[in-house]
Amino acid sequence: MDKNQLGVQYMQEGNWEEAAKAFNEAIEENPNDPVAYINFGNVLSAVGDDEKALKFYQKAIELDENAAAAYYSIGNLLFSKDLFNEAKNMFETAMKRGLNTSDNFFMLGLTLVQLNQGRFALPYLQRSVELNETDAEARFQYGLCLAQLELIDESMVQFTNCIELDPTHSDAYYNLGVSYAFKENAQKAIEMFNKALNIQPDHLLAGHAKKLIENNL
Repeated sequence: MDKNQLGVQYMQEGNWEEAAKAFNEAIEENPNDPVAYINFGNVLSAVGDDEKALKFYQKAIELDENAAAAYYSIGNLLFSKDLFNEAKNMFETAMKRGLNTSDNFFMLGLTLVQLNQGRFALPYLQRSVELNETDAEARFQYGLCLAQLELIDESMVQFTNCIELDPTHSDAYYNLGVSYAFKENAQKAIEMFNKALNIQPDHLLAGHAKKLIENNL
């Protein structure tokens, strides 16, 4: 098995030490392969060494300016530090360099939401869901974006799909509850808030919303 593939396998198992070893050997065997640098960077990022990870991503870009996955990885790193404008630029660059994956569209959409640009985020979140229909979190974020743009019926479809994929997603139940409340269906709203609270008893928003509706019945 190729050293990069072996390293990825170790990463999937959460065995960071062996993964780092495999990627280090891959770099030694082929120092001009940007993939090994990106992979090594991902290990470093996973164990919290973002500064060192960034150097490996930058090295990958030095070797190949079209190493789209390196831009994506830098974008993730910047997003985690709340540097949303810079992260957006990286995800957009990754897309321009050919990284048209559900993850990249999802992160670009999520970044635009953080920048209060929901209308621009919507098509990217939609594309993310189209490319990976079984991603519950992508469904949820797409639904949230639709709801923020007051596209309530469309958002409810996504929250329902999210729950089908992940029946423990308390926030999806809560947002469905809010949607039913918006549509003045109090009983259905309370039912959804109860489901959110069954999954997460300390869900303050669901608890508060439920009390508000019950007090107005």
